[in-house]
Amino acid sequence: MKKTKRIGILTSGGDCPGLNAVIRAVFKKATRQYGYEVIGIEDGFEGLILNKHRKLTNKDVAGILTLGGTILGTSNRADVYRYPTQEGNQTVYKNLSKQALRNLSNLKIECLVCIGGDGTLMIANRLAREGASIVGIPKTIDNDVLGTDITFGFDTAVHIATEGLDRLHTTAQSHHRVMILEVMGRRSGWIALYSGLAGGGDVILIPELPYTIDAIAESIKERRKIGKKFTMIVVSEGAKPKGGDVVIRELVKDGAEPVRLGGISFVLGKEIEKQTGIETRNVVMGHLQRGGSPSPFDRILGTQLGSKAVDFIVNQNFGYMVGVHKDSFIKVPLSKAGQGQRLVPVGHPFIEMARSLGIGFGYSFK
Repeated sequence: MKKTKRIGILTSGGDCPGLNAVIRAVFKKATRQYGYEVIGIEDGFEGLILNKHRKLTNKDVAGILTLGGTILGTSNRADVYRYPTQEGNQTVYKNLSKQALRNLSNLKIECLVCIGGDGTLMIANRLAREGASIVGIPKTIDNDVLGTDITFGFDTAVHIATEGLDRLHTTAQSHHRVMILEVMGRRSGWIALYSGLAGGGDVILIPELPYTIDAIAESIKERRKIGKKFTMIVVSEGAKPKGGDVVIRELVKDGAEPVRLGGISFVLGKEIEKQTGIETRNVVMGHLQRGGSPSPFDRILGTQLGSKAVDFIVNQNFGYMVGVHKDSFIKVPLSKAGQGQRLVPVGHPFIEMARSLGIGFGYSFK
């Protein structure tokens, strides 16, 4: 009898709209077209370390296309090369990659599909270098994975941030205020740029363009001169002043990202009030951008990426991530995908367009 091939799949890092669409697509294509078994690894790489898994069935993936989050669970702390373990009163970080690889081998998994952002793909690349057969799928609302033009989850996050900006417009107009909407994005400004344009932001602040409070105040004053009594500002959590640094919400010792950003809108609001004398309020979108049902675009993109990942497996294109370039799906080495973050270029067409419409960036382009 021909042996049934078995593949594994895990979701790691922050949750993201569209994860379940990917899981569903991988399962359906792998089982229906090729007769594979699909093993779901639970809670990201922690499932590999602690041997938490289950065989996925049609029942598991029924109705999950529209569901946010991930049915497999996830973790943004479970790095197999630096896994926190408790020894007495101390937290000790251990390299448990050999244990993870051994569990993977014992499950007789011929390829592991790793869905995640740059941190996840960096871990996946290291495991691949140690002999594991891995295919990566880029996931993050931040849209900052190297090697791909877009990641699923981004479109949904932009929709949610844009809706928030739409709602803030009415109160800003009514009270003649400056309203600041703080969005996620880490060190990249894709969410702020896209939602700022879609929601009619007057000033957009992104990490790639360090701002000055004088330039922001000037944009507000210019609007007042032409009869605009309110100003909408969209700021990325990783934005920072020229010569300054980011605002840190908290430090987490055992986190994949020990520095958690957040709070720039509070700092900025006080500075704007001091500089202009205009009442300024702020709203932090936070994890609202991660939750809820994925947009139709993200459902389709997630489905396409999951389907293409199965093609990679069938053709034994291991050690690669499924990337998107223009209208095509491409092979991206995992080593490239995990090298860092894809930032917004200073000369991005959207920035040029926004400037031509009078949108400020708090930045001197001279």
